[in-house]
Amino acid sequence: MYTRKQIFEGSENESIFFWGARQTGKSTLLKTLFPEAFLIDLLLTNEYERFSKNPGLIREILLENPAIRLVIIDEIQLIPALLNEIHWLIVNKGIRFIMSGSSPRKILHSGTNLLGGRALRYELYPLISQEIPEFDLIKALNNGLLPKHYDAKNSQKMLSAYIGSYLRDEIASEAKIRNITTFSRFLEIAALTNGEMVNYSNIASETGVSVPTVKEYFQILEDTLLGRYLPSFQKNPKRRVITAPKFYLFDIGIVNSLLNRGKIDFGNELFGKAFEHFIYQEIYAHSRYSDLNYPVKYWRTASQIEIDFVLGDHEVAIEVKSTTSATSRHLKGLKSFAEEYSVKKLILVTNDPYPRLVENVSVLPWNVFLQRLWAGEII
Repeated sequence: MYTRKQIFEGSENESIFFWGARQTGKSTLLKTLFPEAFLIDLLLTNEYERFSKNPGLIREILLENPAIRLVIIDEIQLIPALLNEIHWLIVNKGIRFIMSGSSPRKILHSGTNLLGGRALRYELYPLISQEIPEFDLIKALNNGLLPKHYDAKNSQKMLSAYIGSYLRDEIASEAKIRNITTFSRFLEIAALTNGEMVNYSNIASETGVSVPTVKEYFQILEDTLLGRYLPSFQKNPKRRVITAPKFYLFDIGIVNSLLNRGKIDFGNELFGKAFEHFIYQEIYAHSRYSDLNYPVKYWRTASQIEIDFVLGDHEVAIEVKSTTSATSRHLKGLKSFAEEYSVKKLILVTNDPYPRLVENVSVLPWNVFLQRLWAGEII
C-alpha cells in the first residue's frame, strides 16, 4: 500500500472531478480516504446498465436516503447524463460528489453539463518517489510508476497488455479512430520523440497521415491524460528562442514498452532520457499536489542553448544531467538563462554523490533534490 500525496488540498467540502489515467490508483485512494462514502462503480455492468437507462435513479436513491452526504461515482465519463442529476442534488440538497474517471474527453466534447463551476478538478498521476518506501530509481525507470507495474516481476508483459487493451483499443475506440494501425504507429513515434520538441510535419511524414490528424492525435493523448505538452518559456526574450512545445507521455514505463527499450541502468545510453522524464514527472506532480500550480516550461534558444525546466515566473531554473561528476561545462545553459533573467535558484540535478555549490549553481543529487522539492524548499 502506498501513501499518496494527492489529498485534495483546498477542496474542503466541495464536490470534485477526480481524473487520472487507468491504473494510477484512483479507486484505491478514494476508498482509503473516504470509506464512509456511498459508492457507485460504473465499471460494473449491472450498475452501468441501471444508471444509463435511468439517470434519475441517483436522485431517487439519495432523496430516500438523506443520511448519505458524500457520493463517489467511479468512471463518471461513461454516463455523462448523470451530471444533470448531480447538479440538481448539489444545488438543492447540498450533497457532495466525487466523480472520478480515466478520461474527461467524452464529457468535454459532448457539451454535457459541467456543473457550472460547482466541482473542483484534481488529478492523480503515477507514483512519485516520496510515496514509495525504499524507492528504487532503476526499477522506476524500467518498470514505470503505475502502482501495479512498479513492483511487478513481469512488468514488461503488464505494460504490453496495458498498451494493447487500453492505449490502442479503448482510447482509439473512444476517440472514434478508424485506422488503428496508423494510431499505433503514431504512439510509437510519440514515444520515440518523447521529451523532444514537437515537429508535426516530421511526425505526419513518419506516420503517413496529415498534419491536422497528427495534431488531433496529440490532442486525444492530452484529453485522455496520457500525455501533456511542456511549453517553451518565452517571456521578454533578449535572444531568439524556440517556441515549439515538447510533449511527454504520462509514464516512463509506457515509453519503454512502446519503444521495446532494453534494460536501463546507470551510465548506459538509455538512462539519460528516462532520468529526465522521471524528474519531470516529479516536478509536475509536485506543482499540482502541493496546490501551488506553478507553471513548468523549458527554455531553448535558436543557438541551441537549453535548460530542461523553468518553474514559476523564472523563479527556478533546473537542468538535469545523468553525470556522476558535474563540472562547469554542465552549467552552460543555467548560466546563460541567469544572464537573461533574474532567478532565485539555479539547480543542476545529477547522480553526483554529494550536494555542492558551483558558480552559484546548486549541484544536487537527484534524491536530495526530490527531498527538498517535496519539503517545499525548491519553490
